[in-house]
Amino acid sequence: MPIVTIQQGPRAVELKRELVKQITDAFVNAYAIPAETVQVWIHEIPTDSWGSAGKLTADK
Repeated sequence: MPIVTIQQGPRAVELKRELVKQITDAFVNAYAIPAETVQVWIHEIPTDSWGSAGKLTADK
């Protein structure tokens, strides 16, 4: 059973729904497995809890 973990900033539920669908479809097509065996976990990180290039993402 494939498990895909995504770490990202907050997104609208519609976008996450489409992402989960497309990732699931990719595994179904590539591995010829049932969609029910694919799990996608989305971990949303607030923009004040990560940074890059020395700055919090919330400050950009």
